Amino acid sequence: MRSLGTRRVALAAGVATVAVMALSACSAGQVAETAILDAPISGLNTQSPDGRLEIRNLQVIYNSPEGYEAGGRAQLELSLYNTTTSPIQVSISSSPQQGSTNNLVSAQQIGLSGGAEAASPGPNPEPSGSRPSQDEVGGSNDQAGGIPDQPSVAPGGSSGRPSAGASAPSEPAQQLLPAQITIPALSSATFLPEDEQKVWAVGLSDKLAPGTSLALTFEVSGNSQPLQVEAPFAVPLSPASRGPALTGENEEHENLGGGE
Repeated sequence: MRSLGTRRVALAAGVATVAVMALSACSAGQVAETAILDAPISGLNTQSPDGRLEIRNLQVIYNSPEGYEAGGRAQLELSLYNTTTSPIQVSISSSPQQGSTNNLVSAQQIGLSGGAEAASPGPNPEPSGSRPSQDEVGGSNDQAGGIPDQPSVAPGGSSGRPSAGASAPSEPAQQLLPAQITIPALSSATFLPEDEQKVWAVGLSDKLAPGTSLALTFEVSGNSQPLQVEAPFAVPLSPASRGPALTGENEEHENLGGGE
């Protein structure tokens, strides 16, 4: 026969066991909320209507809180994926979209600079010997992009010079090729800020700054239906630094504080 103390200990142990089993049953099948959250991505992810082209992390590269001035040019970041077993050509352009708001900016041209694509000859290269050699012209053809025959594209007009406050990251005036990108079968084309070959939006219709987007149109060879998207302005990786207060602000603060 058990004593009263022994029965109390056994009863307490039983209650504890039941409580542990109940908690285990309640937590079974539960997933922490943070485990199902997606990582924040500032760029746009989309695809063509037929699914042959996938667009990833499309965005306007962040330069400053002021953004890019109207008439200037802005650099884009994006990755293109060909999901088919045949090569495709992707053309990128920009134009105002129907029903667009003041937060949507367009560009006169989307172009490529640098890299093998921009340095390659056009579809109808001139026959050999039709031009003087580099030695005869003193090497004057060895300039931006190595394409002396392509017209220079200036971001705000035909003056040949970038407009004030054109963009950052700043780039010297370069000759641009149309943004027509050939992607081999089951391959990709990526354009990152640090890459040699870059994608530019030239001749912005309005100020392009945080809170606004850039209207783009993607066309894929073999597909008559274009894809219109809005490339967002990238989010900075760190907050903007706060500069020293202006002299006028200091004087006003002193006056409000009773300073002489």
